[in-house]
Amino acid sequence: MKHSMNRWLVVAACLLMTVSTYAQQKQDFTLDDIFRKGTFQARSVYGVNWMRNGQYYSSQVADQANKAVDIVQMDVRSGQPHSIILKGQDLQLDGKALGYDNYSFSEDETKILFETEHEPIYRRSSKGHFYVYDRAGKKLQKLSQGGKQSYATFSPDNKYVAFVRDNNLFYVDLATMQERQITTDGKWNFIINGGTDWVYEEEFSFAQAFFWSPDGKQIAFYKFDESQVPEYNMQVWGPLYPKDYKFKYPKAGEKNATVAIYTFDLASGKTVKMDIGNENDQYIPRINWTNSPNLLSIRRMNRLQNTLEILHANSTTGQSKVVLTEKDKAYIDITDDLTYLANGKQFIQSSEKDGYKHLYLYDLNGKLVRQITKGKWEVDNFYGVDEKNGVLYYTSTEVSPLERHLYSIKLNGKGKKNLTPAKGTHVINMSRDHSYFLDYHSTINSPSVVTLFTSEGKPVKVLEDNEKLKSTVANYNLPKAEFFQFKTSENVTLNGYTIKPVDFDPNKKYPVLMFLYGGPGSQEVMDKWGGRNYLWHSYLTQQGYIITVIDNRGTGGRGADFKKVTYGNLGHYETLDQIEGAKYMGNLPYVDKGRIGIWGWSFGGYMSSLAITKGADVFKAAIAVAPVTNWRFYDSIYTERFLKTPQENPDGYDKNSPVTYAHLLKGRYLLIHGTGDDNVHFQNAIEMTNALVKANRPFESAYYPNRNHGISGGNTTIHLFTKMTEFVLRNL
Repeated sequence: MKHSMNRWLVVAACLLMTVSTYAQQKQDFTLDDIFRKGTFQARSVYGVNWMRNGQYYSSQVADQANKAVDIVQMDVRSGQPHSIILKGQDLQLDGKALGYDNYSFSEDETKILFETEHEPIYRRSSKGHFYVYDRAGKKLQKLSQGGKQSYATFSPDNKYVAFVRDNNLFYVDLATMQERQITTDGKWNFIINGGTDWVYEEEFSFAQAFFWSPDGKQIAFYKFDESQVPEYNMQVWGPLYPKDYKFKYPKAGEKNATVAIYTFDLASGKTVKMDIGNENDQYIPRINWTNSPNLLSIRRMNRLQNTLEILHANSTTGQSKVVLTEKDKAYIDITDDLTYLANGKQFIQSSEKDGYKHLYLYDLNGKLVRQITKGKWEVDNFYGVDEKNGVLYYTSTEVSPLERHLYSIKLNGKGKKNLTPAKGTHVINMSRDHSYFLDYHSTINSPSVVTLFTSEGKPVKVLEDNEKLKSTVANYNLPKAEFFQFKTSENVTLNGYTIKPVDFDPNKKYPVLMFLYGGPGSQEVMDKWGGRNYLWHSYLTQQGYIITVIDNRGTGGRGADFKKVTYGNLGHYETLDQIEGAKYMGNLPYVDKGRIGIWGWSFGGYMSSLAITKGADVFKAAIAVAPVTNWRFYDSIYTERFLKTPQENPDGYDKNSPVTYAHLLKGRYLLIHGTGDDNVHFQNAIEMTNALVKANRPFESAYYPNRNHGISGGNTTIHLFTKMTEFVLRNL
């Protein structure tokens, strides 16, 4: 018996040594690993510029011998170079190599447009110097001598390049390099031709506002008159006397720019105004050329954004007619799904009119031919139509609201096929001819794998498997996320996930930090590999915290009713759901319900500010980064889409703004903002500060001079997250 006991002691000792060795191999990680070293940076496949022949894409490849960068035609099937499109050493101007930021091809791929000295303006707008390279003659020429240009774009017939400069529209004849000016009345903060104003760029998601006709003979363009729009003034810090930066920013209920649509005919030089109706207080969120050279499609929306009309306009006369009208009791989202078929007789448009976003086929007069996709799930992204084979491609939530999969379906609504059945989230990059697609597939606990597939869903080649990152992760104490659901007191099922410490002990009591965004149509709870915030959350689990993320009512992936229940009452149901989520967590046996905190950025900062005030008895601490604190301060398009105007719905604004509830604050509150935030203005932080001071409530704040909404640049990111870490450790 004694001998047997000794044997088991030896076995136990060996097991302990094995566990100890395993523990030693698993390292903790630091904020430096996340924000400076890029220890957990996933590799990917970038810069895939599909060429006309879907079997090839162009990519930049370093030529070490000549210290240059070549543009190479890559074979998608092998991932290997097929031929050299342009030797970097040949790209010279006056004997000097041209360093460039971006490039694009003409439609026939005989010419290349290069951008240098790229200068961002807002989220999507920018300007730079452009150069045209002729591949046959190996000739490089500067597009214009008149200063930086924006949105330089080849015409479809490869003869011209159009661009915007100083709020005016121009084009260059590539045969002669002669520059012609289309508009002359452009003026900063007054008139914009061919580009969007601030609020269209931010909320309708486009900055270039001119479009070539299919035959390259006309240009359709926007004209914004923002002379009556109030100015917002930001101070730019640095000089002895700080400078003022003033730009037109329509806040909720204030005057918007008036918009007109014009066409310009290159041969005649004639400009024609399109008939978009007599109402000036409206939106034109999109224009598209149909496949008929003289037929322009214009989408018109009322200011409340609950009625959308598609107009067809004759580009030579300006005459228009409404072919399709859609109305909604709440609001209508704008997408890029509208697609005119090459047969010139039909178009595809998405709609939520049956309660879920689906694809519909119409004839050119707006008569419904059929609903193509159906079901209690949403089409997420529409990737176009292979008209030769009569097949559409789209991603959807059909498997689960937490996942995205690519499907093909015939125009007649039959033959649906899931092309990416592997569990998780699939982000798709499809070739122009729909013959291949790149699938960026990940789950919440496994990094992205990039695979080339045929359009039938047959794998061709794995281009990136991230095995190196997986090996790295195996050496660190990187925890795994777990999905969960719970029902609120109102019998609403909500989705969430938690990240627990790797040495989680169910017999202990843990503090919880909740994270949220929570805005209309957004989603944080998805089965996909996380980024910066997820890694920071994982770092906090090393410090003994449980992280919880819950998608409240109003978020996306679950149909129109779930998303639009917050209409007119933004912030109300969302806050209730997050408070209930905190109570749910607090009732778990391993959670210390007296130590629950919450944080968020932008809309999430708005939500965390409401949570720490309206939910003062539930949350101990909150961090709000760049929050909206009063919806009256935010822009017209976004805010009125969900709340109507302040004049029509004052209670919807005031009853759900954090400044209203500053006096309820009991816990610890950290307010962070960039002074150069052109989106959610620093004014929001100032007014929240005023409200807290008036209520005599203690709080902490941090401001980042001249930083925009992303609060980044230099050491900014690690400084910000170090500050937030210190706040969490000290107060939670």
